[in-house]
Amino acid sequence: MDGDRFAPGRARRTRFAGVSPYVLDGLLAVCSAGISVWAVFHDDGARPWWVYLLALGTALPLPWRRRAPLTVLAVSGGVSAVLSVVAHSVMPQLPLYAVISVYTVAERARDWQRWTVLAVVVAANVVGTRSPNGMLFSLLTSVGAFVFGSLVRELRRLAQVEAERAREAGRRAASDAARAVAEERGRIAREMHDILAHAVSLMVIQAEAGPLVVHKDPERAIRTFDTIADSGRDAMVQLRRVLGVLKEDGAAPELAPQPRLSELAGLAERVRGAGLRVDLDASPGPLPADVEAAAYRIVQEALTNTVKHAGADRAAVRVVRAGEVLEVMVSDNGRGVRRRADRTVSDWSGGRGLVGIRERAAACGGRAEAGPGPEGNGFVVSARLPLGEGVSREKVGR
Repeated sequence: MDGDRFAPGRARRTRFAGVSPYVLDGLLAVCSAGISVWAVFHDDGARPWWVYLLALGTALPLPWRRRAPLTVLAVSGGVSAVLSVVAHSVMPQLPLYAVISVYTVAERARDWQRWTVLAVVVAANVVGTRSPNGMLFSLLTSVGAFVFGSLVRELRRLAQVEAERAREAGRRAASDAARAVAEERGRIAREMHDILAHAVSLMVIQAEAGPLVVHKDPERAIRTFDTIADSGRDAMVQLRRVLGVLKEDGAAPELAPQPRLSELAGLAERVRGAGLRVDLDASPGPLPADVEAAAYRIVQEALTNTVKHAGADRAAVRVVRAGEVLEVMVSDNGRGVRRRADRTVSDWSGGRGLVGIRERAAACGGRAEAGPGPEGNGFVVSARLPLGEGVSREKVGR
């Protein structure tokens, strides 16, 4: 990280135990001034008033050390140099102002300022100290303050990096949560569409046909109304299953198994009650639960579209396993749609139901197609759903 991020003018106003940093720096200035004045007062000879003033001047800039660390060090060091020249004996054994100023520069100044100050401080201690022991003590004090400030600087940098990582993780978690909510809403919308479109379409068609046969064929009318009741009950069961996840927090959802291909016979029977004969060929054997549910919903939506739009009296459902792929095909003998020369079967857009079919297939790693049947007769919906995790989308598309 660039050291200029810690440049003057960007002082971090960190509070310590709820106390303002200016109060803390003021207390440090008072302590430093007290040490310097005490050293002057206990010097062997009497000193004039301006020596005391110089001693106070070494600590006076410290309250502004966070805002302008280099300036504070320069002013404090300049006053200290004058005091050392005119009255070297009154210099305190431990110049607290120098330790604090060097520490602050090492912790907050720009990189070039830090290293320049370190070189100047080392040179000043070597040249300006009159004894080897004093020079060694001064070097240990000043260089130690610089090293300590550099360590604190690095710890602050690492803390900022970790805080940024935490914020980024929080943003990713929020984005993932929003994406999961959107996906769940889409899934619920597809389920609701499949359930309601299928059940309501059958119930409306059968209810419209009921009055026409109630007098001519009472037995058929009874079967029609039974089919309406069965469709309604089936829709209610499936709606409870879908809406169970939307209950209030703390309420246990009503759990029920996802639809399975073994239920296709009942689906075909209900559709048959609406006047559509269904030839069912579905014996693929054991399958993953998500693939079975997707295949069932694809067949359900395709038959619902046939009942509502095709004007067909016969449909064929074929669900077979071909290696590691489940093939689903629903075709009818209805009026079909006009085939355009520039549109292939896989390009057919259709309505919301066909979009839901494609989404269900894609959720399983497969693909679905819909469009006119051979020579424009009828309508065909087909899907290929992979059964294993190792089956790629390219393999499914072949």
